[in-house]
Amino acid sequence: MKLQMIGCSHHDAAVEFRERISFSGDHLVKALTDFRDRFPASEVVLLSTCNRVEFYASSRDDADNLTRDTVAEFLANQHRISTDEVVERMIYRSGPEAIEHLFSVAASLDSMVVGEAQILSQVKQAYNLACLNGSAGPLTHAVFQAANRTAKRVQQETSIHRRRVSVPSVAVGEVVPEVFDSLADKHVLICGAGEMSEETLPYLKQAGATKITIINRNLERAKALANRFDVQADPWQSLHDYLIEADLLIGTTSAPEPILTASDFQAIQNKRKGRILLVLDLAVPRDFDPKLGDFSDVYLYQIDDLQIACDRNRREREKEHPKAKQIIAEETSRLIASLNHRSTGPIIERLRTNAEEIKQSELDRLRNKLMQLNVDPSVFSEVEKSFGRLTNKLLHPPLASVRDDIAGGHQRGLLEALRHLFKLGDE
Repeated sequence: MKLQMIGCSHHDAAVEFRERISFSGDHLVKALTDFRDRFPASEVVLLSTCNRVEFYASSRDDADNLTRDTVAEFLANQHRISTDEVVERMIYRSGPEAIEHLFSVAASLDSMVVGEAQILSQVKQAYNLACLNGSAGPLTHAVFQAANRTAKRVQQETSIHRRRVSVPSVAVGEVVPEVFDSLADKHVLICGAGEMSEETLPYLKQAGATKITIINRNLERAKALANRFDVQADPWQSLHDYLIEADLLIGTTSAPEPILTASDFQAIQNKRKGRILLVLDLAVPRDFDPKLGDFSDVYLYQIDDLQIACDRNRREREKEHPKAKQIIAEETSRLIASLNHRSTGPIIERLRTNAEEIKQSELDRLRNKLMQLNVDPSVFSEVEKSFGRLTNKLLHPPLASVRDDIAGGHQRGLLEALRHLFKLGDE
């Protein structure tokens, strides 16, 4: 059995194609079932995210004809597009390359944002769904469990996942803890309801924030975003009222001029009673007057400050790449060695057992004759050693060739020939 992968990602396919080829919900479950119907002896895991669609499959029966072209045809039929388009736009990996690719994906080295934590969870979900659907098998069990182990090693033995490289992640993950021990009891006010706010909200929720309010000039847009994250939305005109209670102020608008000036803040400062205000200005142009940083109870961080931290973290991540790649190479070799042993072990053991039985039978026959001739027992001892060396020397070349053949991914080559030549029975 050999693992095969056919898929595409943000590296090699535009988002328009990824959307056309993606699977979700009932369609994903149906695809797994349809795949097993099309390839009865197969096992398959389907990973489908916004950035990638990848089929990991194998078959224990050559009659399935599980190849790049047949899988591409299956995918094309699922989405009613041409097979040629699938073959042209989707990459193919097999054997060790497919395993190494999965390990890189799970460890987030192949992600759009290297080190993001979500992909490992998505890989686990894809594998768990395959298990529940009955489409996983011995090879995919071994490979996906090893992928999880590999990703955990990369997380624990490198700092790739601890180096944040997006502005919102740095703002919430590194700046906020410098000012507040926790966001659980803090009032968070977000100005704007665009992409930057949407990207920032998950980090705020992960950090424990529960009192979050979004204000936006378009209130309906604010409400739509607030509903997605189970937070509050209010009219833009409530900005100054919320500033009195706010502990964390975040700006993400596209306003051409500052939405809060130093004089605006001074007018409400006394009402805040000296409480600290952390201001994260994530907007370009800037949402907040730089002079806000002159107030003793205000900590102001602007986009340039945060971008410097992002760039620094990105450079640090790049330094960790060789170490992460080495971990993936080690785990790939480890798994392949285990799979090879699992594949060759029973056949080799039966061959050795048969050879040992034949050798022992001939030794027993020879011992009886030598005893009748009153030959010195020490002579028989030397004969016995010679038989052992002869058997090992005869077996070594074919067994070494079989191991090399398996390591090269040719599971049905010499191993099958060995089984038939020596009548070793079924695997």
